[in-house]
Amino acid sequence: MAGNNFTEVTFFVLSGFTNHPELQVSLFLIFLFIYLFTVWGNLGLIMLIRIDSQLHTPMYFFLSHLAFIDIFYSSTVTPKALVNFQSEQKTISFVGCFVQMYFFVGLVCSECFLLGSMAYDRYVAICNPLLYSVVMSQKVCSWLGVVPYTVGFTNSLISICVISSLAFCDASINHFFCDTTALLALSCGDAFSTEMVIFVLAGFTLLSSLFIITVTYMAIISAILKIQSAAGRQKAFSTCASHLLGVTVFYGSLIFTYLQPDNTSSLTQAQVASVFYAMVIPMLNPLIYSLRNKDVKKALLRVIHRKLFK
Repeated sequence: MAGNNFTEVTFFVLSGFTNHPELQVSLFLIFLFIYLFTVWGNLGLIMLIRIDSQLHTPMYFFLSHLAFIDIFYSSTVTPKALVNFQSEQKTISFVGCFVQMYFFVGLVCSECFLLGSMAYDRYVAICNPLLYSVVMSQKVCSWLGVVPYTVGFTNSLISICVISSLAFCDASINHFFCDTTALLALSCGDAFSTEMVIFVLAGFTLLSSLFIITVTYMAIISAILKIQSAAGRQKAFSTCASHLLGVTVFYGSLIFTYLQPDNTSSLTQAQVASVFYAMVIPMLNPLIYSLRNKDVKKALLRVIHRKLFK
């Protein structure tokens, strides 16, 4: 980079949502409520699954991992955003920025493939119910739980390596956390090859996991349509309705954020979409998977009854 006019960046300024200082207090209170609800809602779901023996099934094994991921990837972003709302200097160190991005990208990618594992679980339950306990053995569940983390954090490590090798001409990130698209916008010179690597990784993660989900749900829908009774079809569909709703909301916001042209307008839109999938969706998941789930509601009532009448 000799001959180029740039200064080595040692920290970044997270300038997202600073255009409206009059909203800082309101945004702080909203984000704080969302974060607390996210942590307690998902933590409560994990504890309920661990306490109630009737929820010790593959379906709830994956659901507890989903709740775990939601807690931690929300925690990589929200606490720093809350501090910045109350701080004059909205800075984050160079290393801290990439650590935040590593865990955030890794956990988001892990959730994509975990949703694929959950779709496969529903496929086996509906299409091969008699073989469900054999196919979804403890060993298979363990592999389906470990692989999403392995692929997700490998993807994230590659992203961090290629982006950290860039030179940055500016330290002001037009976002409320360190995201790949926002950092790429600060790079000096031609970052086309890096952008292509990030685009391919994001495309691979989104499209391959979405392909798995789509194929399994095509098989699920085909199996449901073959059920003779309306009550049987309704019962079968209700077992995967919550997962299908969660997938639709999660993938919709991710695709809108990452698979679009990079420009100033899209970066502003990405901030709004990022709030949705980084904060709102982790808050909604416990509601989606519990309020629409009779087993979870019955388990909650059993736990409450044991605590009150023990």
